Amino acid sequence: MDNAKTMVIFEHPLNEKMRIWLRLEFLIKQLLHNKNFEANNALFFFHLLDELLEIIERNDIRSDLLKNIEEQKQKLSIWLDVPGVDKPLLDDLLIKLNTFIHELNFNPKLGQDLKEDRFISSIRKRITIPGGCCSFDLPFFHLWLQQPQTIREEQIDQWLQSLSTLFQTISLCMQLIRQSSHFEQLSCTNHFYQNSQDDISLLRIKVPLDKKLYPQVSGNNNRYAIRFLPLEPIMNNNDQEMLVEFELACC
Repeated sequence: MDNAKTMVIFEHPLNEKMRIWLRLEFLIKQLLHNKNFEANNALFFFHLLDELLEIIERNDIRSDLLKNIEEQKQKLSIWLDVPGVDKPLLDDLLIKLNTFIHELNFNPKLGQDLKEDRFISSIRKRITIPGGCCSFDLPFFHLWLQQPQTIREEQIDQWLQSLSTLFQTISLCMQLIRQSSHFEQLSCTNHFYQNSQDDISLLRIKVPLDKKLYPQVSGNNNRYAIRFLPLEPIMNNNDQEMLVEFELACC
């Protein structure tokens, strides 16, 4: 496969925990990218914040993170006695993981401060109503949006700081999960590939951008199937039968 080609990475979860973590990671990145908003596009930020808090409220994120951190610590500790390993890097990772354990135990209810914040709660109650955040519905929100941007950004930073442990822990856990497997070059015919492997939670699939194909995945943490579908309608059967080259990492 030509490594110079532009590749698109698709990630697919194979269990419910990974599905939730990918959604959290997506929302966190969107929040951080859109935190410096103006009055005319402020609702996008609060929609993202509402979705993030909704996921936290409905799932035991903290327990799953603590369990994964302990598993990662055990895996990393095994490498400490391996000759030639980057011991300072491992020590640094173990220190970070222990810090996250301490912070998660110290903060048993993630996002609780934001759930109880009257300003945020009032917006969340109306944000799912079409047009429900007009100035006559939420006059206090309209007034807040007229404040200098520096004041608003200071308030937003305080809100996000209360979620910093969640943000950092999710980021490091996902980094370690992704780094647990390397990409392997593969190919398939008829746009279909299937395989089995024990105890995997995430598929990472690289597809050349110029092929205009995207993967549709089904399966679980022991067996999976990938069907490559065209972005545009197939005009002849030869395209359907062509050899599809891709890269796959099972994490």
